[in-house]
Amino acid sequence: MNTLVVNQSSTAPTLSRATATAIKLLQHIKGGSLRLSFANGQMLSLGEGPERAKLHINNERVFRRVLAEGDIGFAESWIDGDWHSEQLAELLTLLAENRGQLARALHGSWLPVLVHRLRHWARINTRAGSKRNILAHYDLGNDFYKLWLDPSMSYSAALFEAADADEQGTLEQAQRRKYLRLLEMLNPAPGEHILEIGCGWGGFAEIATMEYGCKVHGITLSPSQLAWSRDRAQSRGFSHLATFSLTDYRDIRGQYDHIVSIEMFEAVGERFWPAYFDQLRSCLKPGGRVAVQSITIANERFKDYRRGTDFIQRHIFPGGMLPSPAVFEHLAANAKFQISDRIAFGEAYAQTLAHWHQCFEAAWPEIARQGYDERFHRLWRFYLAYCEAGFRSGATDVYQFLLEQRA
Repeated sequence: MNTLVVNQSSTAPTLSRATATAIKLLQHIKGGSLRLSFANGQMLSLGEGPERAKLHINNERVFRRVLAEGDIGFAESWIDGDWHSEQLAELLTLLAENRGQLARALHGSWLPVLVHRLRHWARINTRAGSKRNILAHYDLGNDFYKLWLDPSMSYSAALFEAADADEQGTLEQAQRRKYLRLLEMLNPAPGEHILEIGCGWGGFAEIATMEYGCKVHGITLSPSQLAWSRDRAQSRGFSHLATFSLTDYRDIRGQYDHIVSIEMFEAVGERFWPAYFDQLRSCLKPGGRVAVQSITIANERFKDYRRGTDFIQRHIFPGGMLPSPAVFEHLAANAKFQISDRIAFGEAYAQTLAHWHQCFEAAWPEIARQGYDERFHRLWRFYLAYCEAGFRSGATDVYQFLLEQRA
């Protein structure tokens, strides 16, 4: 039931056209209700069922921005302080669950959306573009990431199990479980050589070398990750088995017994997906296996998603693009791979993101001392909550795929 609660000193609320339109859309949300409050004390309860989140409006221009620019407008309004919520991830989850009812607001008007799309196209992942786009995110600095990632410095979905207690201490264990499952899929013999496309800070390489006796060649476009990985290998005693280089995946030559790629495919860009799969096939020895961990967009959302530009593409991972599971399978088949194993564990990614958000907030005073301002703080809070909401609502998922060659 929708109710309007007005403070006793005020008269009936006067709403702008954009505000009235947004309220009309929000009245139809399902799966819980939303408490909407304004600076003058007016309050609205919208939707049905128990209250799940509160949204406080500091400046009503947020509604104009959302109707014009969809989720990018909503995100930028948060960054600018136009609205606030203490239950940010839950609020965004509720909205994501009701994306059908809120489609007009989510997708925005054609002209602002076109502008964002043109900006996205301008940041396509050519060789030069890929390096620039990676630097925009990963070279914020190792000192930044080490403050809130777990000790393994893993920046991808952890694989939690139902038995795991929801405590921070389990995150590193869940990250280790993720790496171990990828290695179990590959089933490498000691001494075999694994190419890791997108090596991060060397977490996979450490386990593959130290526990499986494999050799690993990890590539990255981030000088900060490269330096950390090399130092890690040297200090932990696996530098004789692991090499790391600043290399674009398109420039890899030679063949490897196996290949692993953990949440790098999302940064390739749709135009280059076939070339990525061609490289996998070219660099893989006969009988080898490929393990790919990738975030995906729901099959039914892919058509609309690929026509637009979302908050992540605009502000976090320029040039990026998520495949749907069906699209990934089609690309693999075209490259003469068969998918012989797969798991989806999106809920575990939501749990990973909740951990990261908690750690990021706890570390914020130290992060701020590195020179990051409050706008950066709000940007990253929205990013972490937005991603968590995507996985909790089912809009996005994360898969581990095992690819094997077909004749």
